[in-house]
Amino acid sequence: MSITTKSANLAELRASGWISKTVKREIYDNFLALLSRGEELFPGIIGYDDTVIPEINLAILARHDLLFLGEKGQAKSRLMRALVRFLDEEIPYILAPEAPLHDDPYRPITGVCKRLVARLPEEEVPIGWWPRAERYAERLAPGTKFADIIGEIDPARLAGGTSMSAEEALHFGLIPRMHRGIFAINELPELDELVQVGLFNILEERDVQIRGFPVKFDIDVLILFSANPATYNRSGKVIPQLKDRIGSVIHTHYPRERELGIQIMEQEAGVELDGEFPVVVPYFMREIIEQMSIAARASKYIDHQSGISARFSIANYRTMIASARQRGALLGERPAVPRISDLGHLYSSSLGKLELDMMGSHQMNERQVLDAIMAEAIRTVFEEYVDRHGLEEIAHIFSEGVKVEVGDMLPSSHYAQRLKRVPPAWEKAFEVNASSDPAVRAACVEFMLAGLYASDRISRSQQRGRIVYEV
Repeated sequence: MSITTKSANLAELRASGWISKTVKREIYDNFLALLSRGEELFPGIIGYDDTVIPEINLAILARHDLLFLGEKGQAKSRLMRALVRFLDEEIPYILAPEAPLHDDPYRPITGVCKRLVARLPEEEVPIGWWPRAERYAERLAPGTKFADIIGEIDPARLAGGTSMSAEEALHFGLIPRMHRGIFAINELPELDELVQVGLFNILEERDVQIRGFPVKFDIDVLILFSANPATYNRSGKVIPQLKDRIGSVIHTHYPRERELGIQIMEQEAGVELDGEFPVVVPYFMREIIEQMSIAARASKYIDHQSGISARFSIANYRTMIASARQRGALLGERPAVPRISDLGHLYSSSLGKLELDMMGSHQMNERQVLDAIMAEAIRTVFEEYVDRHGLEEIAHIFSEGVKVEVGDMLPSSHYAQRLKRVPPAWEKAFEVNASSDPAVRAACVEFMLAGLYASDRISRSQQRGRIVYEV
């Protein structure tokens, strides 16, 4: 709903024809309006068109509270925040400074606002306007207390003389303060059981009970949850009564296709590739970065219950581009083109995002696991790009004692000289990209050599950005 002229008091609001709605009805109406106009419902959400989004659509139309169930990095929080766009641009509320909530002018629930409406003529009841961006609150479950999201008795007010039996003695938490809005709690299973009971009470009765205080508020709020299946499905982590009151469970997933993962990676990385020191990223390098996430999710060395976030790809993509841009600035290469040797700097952006399986990786540290994942990703992409014909000839030349050193700080123009002793490798790089640009050719050569190593045809030694290939 778009408000062109804002009413300043309750009488003007009634005359304007404004209709009071519950928050779920408001979202329902605005969602249907967007749907009927054929507008994009969830801008920026990639890969969920045929799976997750249809489930969300039905949950909105069913006016349910929602739980987003999936591993980390599957856009659960982003989807929850996206529901804000289905709220009205602004809604009116009773503008009373002492009121703890944004009361509906037609249906006030706090004592302060009820008394104000009863005491004053409608022309004197002030109206404020609450923008949609402020009608969403989010909280991470670990460490969250009952007082944070439900409320507590305020000792300062008691000390000031307020009766403990008065509503004014209460300090309300985030959920009551989001009356007529949206509240989201991340990692639900990590929420204290006492707080879960409070949430159950709100979902069941839509009222708030604080330390037995007999206040019964008709709280109007859409409640959203997120959780990881490994913990949500574990017995005792979420009380059954609360599970039973959640209207719809939305199952998220990682990108089903590598191309979708690359689109997400590029969108979320938001890296500018032009500027004074431009960078051109070959598509096979983007594929390797995303394939590393795919390989990690399938790796026996990684804890599958934790998952591999899309942030793994995003951070590595940014680091790879940063390494190439640094080379461009130092060597004057325009544009700079990322190479395999730039991936030698991914430890800083990868370690900490991998949670190892202690049973499967007890003899490997994080760096070794990352090296194995990277080699597998390179091999997968290499086999898609390069015909096996001629690879054994290149490996044979290396077996005769040839060594080739490459690196992130080696000028692109030097690669032709370095590969003189292995001319088939230089020619084979044309299969990857036929460009004659020295920087692109250097990237293709390194991809070729790394593919030979990943497929166990040659060996290598590596120290950060410097790599020596041999047999």
